[in-house]
Amino acid sequence: MVPLPILALAAASFGIGTTEFVIMGLLPDVARSLDVTVPQAGYLVSGYAMGVVVGAPLMAMATARLPRKTALMALMAIFLIGNIGCALAPSYWLLMAARVLTAFAHGAFFGISAVVASDLVPRHQRTQAVSLVFAGLTIANILGVPLGTALGQVTGWRSTFVAVVAIGVVAGLAMIRFLPSGLPGSPGGLTAEFRALRRWPVLLPMLISVVSSISLFGTFTYIAPLLEHVSGLTPQAVTGALFVFGIGITLGNFAGGRLADKSALATIAGSFLMVVLVMVAFAFTSASALPAVLTVGVWGFVAFAVGAPLQLWVVDAATEAPNLASTLNQGAFNLGNALGAWIGGVAISAGVGYAELPWISAAVAMVALGLTLSARGASLRQQADDELVCDTPT
Repeated sequence: MVPLPILALAAASFGIGTTEFVIMGLLPDVARSLDVTVPQAGYLVSGYAMGVVVGAPLMAMATARLPRKTALMALMAIFLIGNIGCALAPSYWLLMAARVLTAFAHGAFFGISAVVASDLVPRHQRTQAVSLVFAGLTIANILGVPLGTALGQVTGWRSTFVAVVAIGVVAGLAMIRFLPSGLPGSPGGLTAEFRALRRWPVLLPMLISVVSSISLFGTFTYIAPLLEHVSGLTPQAVTGALFVFGIGITLGNFAGGRLADKSALATIAGSFLMVVLVMVAFAFTSASALPAVLTVGVWGFVAFAVGAPLQLWVVDAATEAPNLASTLNQGAFNLGNALGAWIGGVAISAGVGYAELPWISAAVAMVALGLTLSARGASLRQQADDELVCDTPT
């Protein structure tokens, strides 16, 4: 049975995932409402992501000495205030400011939640526990994003953020009720946390997280106009496609968690290889409605299989100081989100068609695969050296 504290964290991550991703399904509506172009509306994705990047270290430092439950509750309060601002924002730039404020809670929340979840279960189930917290994020793409998109299309995009506020209130009450109060803050203090960041074994998985997200968001940021203009889907059918994507990422998240508890690096490398193949296929299948939707589902599966393994890789690499490293890895993911959305927007503005965006994502995923294979090779060499030392007569 899933521990209730992990379910409470998953409920909160559902709300966070909804507010992060639902904007993509609402891009055309937001653009029309605020009198901006679709690429400009797409920068709301970049703004949120950069809010995570900037906010992650600031929130990690601000909450380092707080008990983890207190820190998580403070972050949820920021999340609620930010989403109220999104619902009320009268202009593009005020909406951008509210999105950035909301994003300040994101990185630290997932970073601390990952550490908490991994501490609540036996060691051989740690990646699965982290994937359960992340499941709220992925299930948001099955329920929160499609329903939020549909709600926004019918009653206006602002109503979607009102609904997100309601989700956040329920999740916050669940956290108050079920999270244990005796969770300490940073074990080593900020000095130890920052020392850990100077080591390449900690920085490498963060770099891979950045590249992974660039690959995903270079195309996914513009998935609504791609499916409408290239695949021929109606706005309502795009909601269905987002539902299929949500199923894919949820199943991929669980599969990645289970496989990574056996072999993390092999799981990550295999997932990136599949991302390359799927994105190459998407460049062709996007021309037809049904193949495009099916490919989107498979893409979600393989792309999100790396999330929990990468997060725990960072935590394990910085065992003496996990809080800041885990939080900054969320910043790394979202730096990739921002760069991916920006690269996609620049490409579109330069004349690249929506149907050609998957080629960019495939190329970036090749870089992530190369970095992962280099880490796997170094790990295998280290194991061989350790075995040689053990076998050498003394």
